Amino acid sequence: MMKEMTCLEIAGVCKGKFFGTEEEGKKIIAGIGIDSRKIEKDWVFGATVGERADGHSFIPQVFEKQAACVISERTLENPAGPYILVESTFQALRDIGAYYRSLLDIKIVGITGSVGKTSTKEMVAAVLSEKFKVQKTFKNLNNEVGVPLTLFSIGKEHEAAVVEMGISDFGEMTRLGKMVKPDVMVITNIGQSHLENLKSRDGILKAKTEVFNEMDDSSEVVLNGDDDKLSAISQVHGKKPHFFSMENTEAEVYATDIVSQGLFGSDCILHIGEETIKVHVPLPGGHMVLNAIGAAAVAAVLGLTPEEIARGIAKAKAVEGRGELIRANGYTIIDETYNANPASMRAAIDLLAMANTRKVAVMGDMFELGQNTEVLHRRIGVYCIQKNIDVIVCIGELARHMAEGAKEKDAAEKSETEIYYFENKEMFLERLSGILKPEDAVLLKASHGMEFGRLLEVFT
Repeated sequence: MMKEMTCLEIAGVCKGKFFGTEEEGKKIIAGIGIDSRKIEKDWVFGATVGERADGHSFIPQVFEKQAACVISERTLENPAGPYILVESTFQALRDIGAYYRSLLDIKIVGITGSVGKTSTKEMVAAVLSEKFKVQKTFKNLNNEVGVPLTLFSIGKEHEAAVVEMGISDFGEMTRLGKMVKPDVMVITNIGQSHLENLKSRDGILKAKTEVFNEMDDSSEVVLNGDDDKLSAISQVHGKKPHFFSMENTEAEVYATDIVSQGLFGSDCILHIGEETIKVHVPLPGGHMVLNAIGAAAVAAVLGLTPEEIARGIAKAKAVEGRGELIRANGYTIIDETYNANPASMRAAIDLLAMANTRKVAVMGDMFELGQNTEVLHRRIGVYCIQKNIDVIVCIGELARHMAEGAKEKDAAEKSETEIYYFENKEMFLERLSGILKPEDAVLLKASHGMEFGRLLEVFT
């Protein structure tokens, strides 16, 4: 249940004009949303204008559901209930989100980075749940639209929250930071995503660290000490960051004796300050071990014991589309259909390489890579050959460069890798039965816009 706010209260916060009776203005709201299908009694509906739909057209339906009021960018003629007139619904939601955050007396952990935000968010939430009642970002609600909705989902019952913060341009992290005001801020890495706007890794670093300016002096920063850009940060608000690492024993939290259990995860010894504890990371891949170390660093800052941290890590689960293992129709499918960039693509290929059966990489276009798009795709094809992937399937206009890179490297290495290129998913599906074999381990990965979820539906 939300912290108490009234319709008139949020109208004042977002500088909107309230149209309704005094009694309607004093109504305490139960929730705030922008999807008319999810609006319930006493909720506030934010009517937004999107690429596919105009929320204003659904205002009659939400009043039928007994919505408390509506936030509208347009003057409404004879509405069935009260409304708040604003210049921008999106800005209004951000203003209300920042205000709602000020009402919350809980620890909020912010998560950002080029790669691994979601899996780190899940790992941190799993660990903190050993001590706190935790709320976390649902699915991909990590941008300027999603973050206020995440904040609104934090109720009176919650004792901590983990909020994912995703950006693609300068200034966005400042706006997110003003809403989230994280008590602990985690940056997973500085990679090569969103280069079209941010231009370089230094640009990405500058954009991600904008959040520091919106944090209180009492807040803490947790950074990946294995990232060259992040490890160079010596202080934030006069304090040294907390570093976590897979390699550096000088970091506050690091791991040793890492033993891969293939697709069934890894075991390691976790060093937390002066204490050590054996940990099982149930999710496969070295990147998941790093995520677990990062989660341990956050948990240590918030006062969890090594035993609580180990239990939480062991309970972590994969997110749909983010490395989830699915057994279906004789195949082991690695579901990485949510999104892709060069770093996450290599991590997924590393994961596939752990399989003890024939390894099939089905990969699609990676978007928003800027002027180096062709080279970055080509390198992924080369990387597949280097990791001894048995079958490489490349789908999409940009993925053609993956196939070309793989073929050149394959010819030089004189290996027997099968390499296929298809312009679209439909062409691949027509040849599917001739390419795959029973018991294959199959990686599905591409940028979200490639809609590889449709391939997953066929497989399952």
